[in-house]
Amino acid sequence: MLSSASNPVMSAVMPAAIYARICVSKRVRHGLAALLLLPASGAPAEEAPAPEIPACVRSAVEAVQKHYESVRDISARFEQESFSVAFGRAGSSSQSRGSVVFAKPGRMRWHYEEPEESLVVSDGRWLWIYDPAHKEAQKLEVGEAWLSGAAIQFLLGEGEILRDFEVRAEACAAEQARLVLVPRSPSSYEKLHLTTDPRVGEVRETEVHDLLGNVTRVVLRDARVNTNPPPETFRFVAPPGVQVLELNASPGR
Repeated sequence: MLSSASNPVMSAVMPAAIYARICVSKRVRHGLAALLLLPASGAPAEEAPAPEIPACVRSAVEAVQKHYESVRDISARFEQESFSVAFGRAGSSSQSRGSVVFAKPGRMRWHYEEPEESLVVSDGRWLWIYDPAHKEAQKLEVGEAWLSGAAIQFLLGEGEILRDFEVRAEACAAEQARLVLVPRSPSSYEKLHLTTDPRVGEVRETEVHDLLGNVTRVVLRDARVNTNPPPETFRFVAPPGVQVLELNASPGR
């Protein structure tokens, strides 16, 4: 059976009104990974005078921006580590790994292989969360606005980092930079850390800190871009005998 336990990372991934109606399996308890966090509803904040950005940081940001503006799709292996908190104290941690594919516009496929298999698929209109061990799948109508969160936007060339985030660096060198991005608009996460190679702009690791203090770290390995995955990559058909739970909520409805 799917667990109805509170899930802080999934609550960050989904708008609260939708998340409240969803029971999420233990296998995806710690989320669809840091790249998918979606901002809470709210108009963009008015632009304030931007502080001076160090040259190394600006160069790293511009490299990331340029790299992902040229990307149509991304395929990679991922390793995910999640740290949850309980009443402000250190809680539990979990590790998982698998493969992920993103493609414009707003399509994705997360295949969690370890420690237990699960699948998260979206074609930009429908989101599926499949738990093969319990033969259950959840289907949610999402749409373009739902999938346009700032944390994934710039990876797909649909956002502007310096416009959407306040940026500083924990470390910045010629071969590696660790950037801290704080969203300028009201969001369901506090900050996003990116580890990147400033020479090419490729993101190697992300780390999301949500508003409850939970942290999700994702390391991307063997990334490939513009491989043109077939359309069926982002489609899901429930196998015979699988119970489908349809959740007919979508943003703005």
